[in-house]
Amino acid sequence: MAVEVTWWGHATVTVADSGVRVLTDPLFTRRLAHLRRRRGELPPPAAARADAVLVSHLHADHLHPASLARLAPGTRVVVPRGAVAAVPGLRRVAAARRLPVTELRPGETVTVRAAHPNGDGPGSGEVTVRAVRAAHDGRRLPYGPHRVPALGYVVHGAAATYFAGDTGLFDTMAEEVGAVDVALLPVGGWGPFLGHGHLDARRAAEAAARLAPVSAVPVHYGTYWPIGLDAVRPHEFHSPGDEFARQAGLLAPRVAVHRLAHGESVRLAAAR
Repeated sequence: MAVEVTWWGHATVTVADSGVRVLTDPLFTRRLAHLRRRRGELPPPAAARADAVLVSHLHADHLHPASLARLAPGTRVVVPRGAVAAVPGLRRVAAARRLPVTELRPGETVTVRAAHPNGDGPGSGEVTVRAVRAAHDGRRLPYGPHRVPALGYVVHGAAATYFAGDTGLFDTMAEEVGAVDVALLPVGGWGPFLGHGHLDARRAAEAAARLAPVSAVPVHYGTYWPIGLDAVRPHEFHSPGDEFARQAGLLAPRVAVHRLAHGESVRLAAAR
């Protein structure tokens, strides 16, 4: 199998490819401001084991310094260009935990090598991570929306895996992302209403149709919810994963949808 995907909840995913573990947008907390985790246990300590972490944008549920503090020293953190200057908490955690930080713009790449594949010694596995544009206002106030752009990432190893971060549809999505085997697509959010620059289940299915991956995994739903709003549009919490699978069956019938439970993994083959 080319790649193993484990969904820990929200936008937190481990992509294991070529002996390299890549972790996306780690969020390891029961409560964040007005949000609390309503489904799934907190990820176990092993979830923080990674050769690199990809941070898609600066919103607090995607760039969470306290969760980054659980990383082992030496873990590379990849962020949008300008994030270090914009987020003092990122600077403090990176210095305290000795986390090298790489800043990327869309189109730029970084090579990630496996530190300890199989957990028992140095290895030669590596992947290339390419940053791509995301149509999302990923600012961390008070900084403006264009100072630190939101990103998606494509992990190129034995397979090509697209992590969309947060994004809306945009006309050149398929062209900019390129051919991929696996797409990790946001299909919901953390509240009863999605703002501009997000994918709901139907728009995510349209993204799957445009990208035409072999497999798609819905993420960014059914984990966190605002305190006191359980009765407000509860289907927006419970149903986006199933609705994405239904919509993808209509719009992208050749894409295999893998709806994971929290902490569940799936092994997927590449097309090539």
